[in-house]
Amino acid sequence: MMAGRMTGSTNHPCPGRSFRAVRVFLTLLAALVCLAIAAAARAHGVAEGDQAFIEGSTGINIAPYMYLGAKHMVTGYDHLLFLAGVVFFLYRMKDVAIYVTLFAIGHSTTLLIGTIFNINANPFIVDAIIGLSVAYKAFDNLDGFTTLFGWRPDPRKAVFIFGLFHGFGLATKLQDLTLSPDGLIPNLLAFNVGVELGQLLALAIILIVMNIWRLSPSFQRTAVIANAALMSAGFILVGYQMTGYFTQGA
Repeated sequence: MMAGRMTGSTNHPCPGRSFRAVRVFLTLLAALVCLAIAAAARAHGVAEGDQAFIEGSTGINIAPYMYLGAKHMVTGYDHLLFLAGVVFFLYRMKDVAIYVTLFAIGHSTTLLIGTIFNINANPFIVDAIIGLSVAYKAFDNLDGFTTLFGWRPDPRKAVFIFGLFHGFGLATKLQDLTLSPDGLIPNLLAFNVGVELGQLLALAIILIVMNIWRLSPSFQRTAVIANAALMSAGFILVGYQMTGYFTQGA
């Protein structure tokens, strides 16, 4: 149960610092929710400047593509919300490494295969599933599956499967661009490395704040609020994408 996951996290020698961490995390979460909704409402494409570079470049460009991959991850609010949900109750670095690796493998696989082999899917549907992944993880953190259904999906398999959709979501964006075949595979590999580096950077920040917050006496109460906000954000993203599907992409 969720309360059990938080056992041992109610004592802290410096409540002021942990309270500030709570406020920082909730503020960042609220900002990510707002930015995710705004990004979903705008469009599905790559930023104009990045699009111009990608379509105008030829040959192997390792460093620029690594930068673009890292930029995508640290500004990919749906990815960050999902990762925040995944690590929310992971206390051991070994567990964090396992889950993040599963997500990275799934993300990398569909990003590369989907782009190289031009496997098409409606981007609104894919992004709706990505939004659903955020809602799923928050619902799981709240023990919703166990409480309502008496069972819980395997969390590792779920993270890997949703990782496939997260990577495929980016592949659908790249498919809208005219990619030069000259240096395509090295550039995509560099882009993917950048994505993973950006993910590690974002994850490090999330974990620093989370580790301080977990020592706060208010963690149990605010954890429920945070996951309820995560779940709401996920469903809002699903709603935006499905609205786009029926009005633009169907």
